[in-house]
Amino acid sequence: MKCIADGEGRSRKRLKKKKRKRRSHIPFRMNMLFFAVFVLFSVLVVRLGIVQIVYGQDYKKELEQTEDKTIHTSVPRGRILDRNYKVIVGNKALKAITYTRTQADDNGKMLKVARKLGEIIKVPDADVKRLTDRDKKDFWILTHPKAAKQLVSKAEQAKLDNDSDKIYKLQLNRITKQDLDSLSRDDLNVLAIYSKMSAGYVLSPQIIKNTDVTNKEYATVSENLSALPGVDITTDWERNYVFKEANSNDSVLGSILGDVTTEKEGLPADKEQYYTARGYSRNDRVGKSYIEQQYEDVLNGEKEKVEAKQDKKGNVISSKVISKGKPGSDLVLSVDIDLQREVEKIITDEIKAARASNPLVDRAFVTVMNPNTGEVLTMAGKQVVTKNGSAKIKDFALGNMTTAYPSGSAVKGATVLTGYQTGAISPGSVFVDQPLHFASTPVKKSWVTSGFGAINDLKALQVSSNVYMFRTVMAIGGQHNYVPNGSLNIDKMKTIRTLRKYFAQFGLGVKTGIDLPGEVGGYQTEVPPNSGNVLDFGIGQFDTYTALQLCQYVSTIANGGYRVQPHIAKEIREPSPDGKTLGPVEKEIGTTVLNRVDMKESYINRVKQGFYNVVNVPHGTAYGRIDSSLKVAGKTGTAQAVYGGELVEKYDAAGRAHPSIWSDAWNSTFVGYAPYNHPEIAISVVVPWSYMGGASDPHTNLKIANRVFKAYFNLKKKEESHAANTAVPTAENGAGGSN
Repeated sequence: MKCIADGEGRSRKRLKKKKRKRRSHIPFRMNMLFFAVFVLFSVLVVRLGIVQIVYGQDYKKELEQTEDKTIHTSVPRGRILDRNYKVIVGNKALKAITYTRTQADDNGKMLKVARKLGEIIKVPDADVKRLTDRDKKDFWILTHPKAAKQLVSKAEQAKLDNDSDKIYKLQLNRITKQDLDSLSRDDLNVLAIYSKMSAGYVLSPQIIKNTDVTNKEYATVSENLSALPGVDITTDWERNYVFKEANSNDSVLGSILGDVTTEKEGLPADKEQYYTARGYSRNDRVGKSYIEQQYEDVLNGEKEKVEAKQDKKGNVISSKVISKGKPGSDLVLSVDIDLQREVEKIITDEIKAARASNPLVDRAFVTVMNPNTGEVLTMAGKQVVTKNGSAKIKDFALGNMTTAYPSGSAVKGATVLTGYQTGAISPGSVFVDQPLHFASTPVKKSWVTSGFGAINDLKALQVSSNVYMFRTVMAIGGQHNYVPNGSLNIDKMKTIRTLRKYFAQFGLGVKTGIDLPGEVGGYQTEVPPNSGNVLDFGIGQFDTYTALQLCQYVSTIANGGYRVQPHIAKEIREPSPDGKTLGPVEKEIGTTVLNRVDMKESYINRVKQGFYNVVNVPHGTAYGRIDSSLKVAGKTGTAQAVYGGELVEKYDAAGRAHPSIWSDAWNSTFVGYAPYNHPEIAISVVVPWSYMGGASDPHTNLKIANRVFKAYFNLKKKEESHAANTAVPTAENGAGGSN
């Protein structure tokens, strides 16, 4: 028993000892844990200290980091004025409401603003009509999120791998016409506003409305700007074409002036890279044709630059103007707008008169220029356009440089001069004007079929002898003698090359170099198989020429042999300080001589005498039809042609055969200058299909020419009288501006 008791006692002692030992480990472990926690907190405190003290400023800067962005704001486009400083194209101020989006603006924010703005303004019906079904569907989804979500089931979404783009496309396809028809006019008003807002670039002001903005709309928007983030009121501009045609809203010189793109059109797609490389925005308005396009760099101006600061979320926190910008420079044309208007009226009158006997006459062209400087004083053209059975005479000034026609005898001066220079003929050379008969060639004769008998060069120009020109071309081609019923042995290719070479020196068959895009150089006919047709080159029945080329040609003769480049711009002036007075001259457009014709001055003077005889000596083809007191020299022309007016397209569309009479149409032309001794102006007149075969020549070309010369000298007297009593309105002298 004692042994058992001793054993139990020892066991209890060992158990107590183990417990004491286990209890002695607990304080140590707790201390280790507290120490570890202390170390970790110490490290954290030290780390926080380092962040606060060492990197604090860096993190603060990162938190407060902003982004600078430069905003470009449009400025008014430069004006276009005539040579007497009358405004032809100006800018009309428009009240405008704009929206500038930031990077922080999402669709929801823009829709909210659009709805508020839609309660104040009503966009034009044209803006609503431009909305597409896709625009409406996108808007329906945006404004009906729950209904849109139900269009695609969860199972369908799963099949589409929850691809948001695919789901959205399916939603679009399931929106019905009934859904779209449920959109009210107010909804569409909001949509039109929203579409314009979302179409704008970040921090680029987008015009929401600038047409017919009422005073109430303008004022109400102004009063509520704080509730319309991004919305602003400003003044915009649109081109104002001052001179209108009678009984029409069409602009005088309209087709030459060109057009400017709208903000919606923006940069032309084919020139987007060109303009963006020069700092343009994609929605900028630029000149898209003719003068507006040609002188875009002059008229555009320099945009106002505003530096905007944005926070990390894209909100604008401040802005400042860093460059005020500069309106476009004013472009002064060489055109006399009063003469232009008068010439346009003359053409219209004479087309109407001619159509009474020949309804195929549907166009006419007149170019007037200073033969010494190349300044284009007038470029006028009219064309009959039939629409819905109603014929109207519309502006077609462009036709002076974009359409070419056989010009007939007007080019005979160049033929004679080529003959002189090549040694084919000499001043005073005589040929017998009689019908020419060659083997295998139709008879070649003058318009007086029996012939004029023995005539020299001056007489040939005066009476417009075809045979004299045929004999000259034969001599140029190496055949100096005519044998009745004999062969016509000329080097066709060499003859054509020689004639074109010298004609080109006058501007015939080559581009004139006018400062406008789109000029054509005429059409060069292929060398014909029959040598007899080569002779027709000498009477203007071969290649085709524009009215502008004909004017450059006669100017070259008028000024003594210098081919001068025509130009429609006269000078560039700095922007007007007040929109009325003229700024200082930036640049004057001087005279450019393209070439001196390779001919003796005496030869040119000889042809000038022949041109004088055409108008001022009995039996001249223009004698008695142009006022002799004006001292005009010139050359008439008629050329057989094939009718190519607006009826051709209608007949072709209907599958109808062309009437045979169309192949026997006659163009009438005139080139001339005045006064004969000291030329101030040179003109060309082209009237395609002036009359038909079998009919008498109505001389529409000469009626137009006579009236144009009279108009020029009458206006000159008035302007000289006016100039003597009027100072040029410049910023320097403080005079009032022109209207």
